[in-house]
Amino acid sequence: MAFPLTRRGVLGAALAMPALAARADTWPSGPIRIVVPFAPGGSTDAVARLAAPGLQQRLGVPIIVENRSGAAGSIGSDMVAKAKPDGQTWLLTFDSHAVMPVLVPNLPFDLVADFIPVTQIGRAPYVIACQPSKPYKDLADVFATARQKGSVTFGSTGNGTIGHLAMLMLAKRGGAEVTHLPYRGGGLAVNDAVAGHIDMMIGSSALLAPQVSANTLRPLMQLGATRLAGLPAVPTAVESGFDGLTAEAWWGVFAPAKTPAPVVARFHEALVGAYREARIAQQFAEVNQAELVLSDGPALGRFVQSQVETWGKTARENNVKPD
Repeated sequence: MAFPLTRRGVLGAALAMPALAARADTWPSGPIRIVVPFAPGGSTDAVARLAAPGLQQRLGVPIIVENRSGAAGSIGSDMVAKAKPDGQTWLLTFDSHAVMPVLVPNLPFDLVADFIPVTQIGRAPYVIACQPSKPYKDLADVFATARQKGSVTFGSTGNGTIGHLAMLMLAKRGGAEVTHLPYRGGGLAVNDAVAGHIDMMIGSSALLAPQVSANTLRPLMQLGATRLAGLPAVPTAVESGFDGLTAEAWWGVFAPAKTPAPVVARFHEALVGAYREARIAQQFAEVNQAELVLSDGPALGRFVQSQVETWGKTARENNVKPD
């Protein structure tokens, strides 16, 4: 049912539009904070810092990357959800964003109502890797050892991340027991994997690429739809007999709800421009073994909803509980 505009309503709308425009014209008014809800050293932190110089150049203000880790990313995300919607605070987060409703009891924010999707920056397949001195040549070797010993350990970038859930699916279909060791950030998991303290780890190709290139980690399987150009000899899960199983990490940017649309549009434009710089795009693709997406906000919103449905179901089916 449509309601007629009252004189007060017309006046309010007329006053609000210039106010929004004025806020966009004066934005940014100071340093911009990009909150990464994970510890330094992981792929999300690296993706955020990759764009910071280009953003600073385009927007003319300092760009501060702030790490606020904990509770599957919900601590930093909640900070952004409750931040003043003036365009000075943004969230750059990881795939676990879509699983938080399952993982975090009494989540203090709503994924839809409290955020405006800005862009999906990119995606990268998950890769399973181990220290080269380990006796495993592929995932079949790992699962054979698990069946013999009763279990093997694997690290991930956190409880309930897509990497964690994908490994549970692989182990279930492979008839093996695996013991999950969740880390508060990718850098910590990588350190223990390189040191041989865990049997293997699963992380995005962006996270593991430097160690694979340096031969301090041996890739056993990749979970993209096709083989990465940088890992031509490493089979995918589908090629290894796990039909239909793919898992890709992704990174997305969100604004607090009620951030003015013109401000969101300007930030999106600056962000896309920063990542499309030739040097940055090349590093994202070649060094990080990741693919730029740079979608619009509505596309990110639809994508997150599909991720909530897919991986939320997996978390429930595997009885994944909060840390």
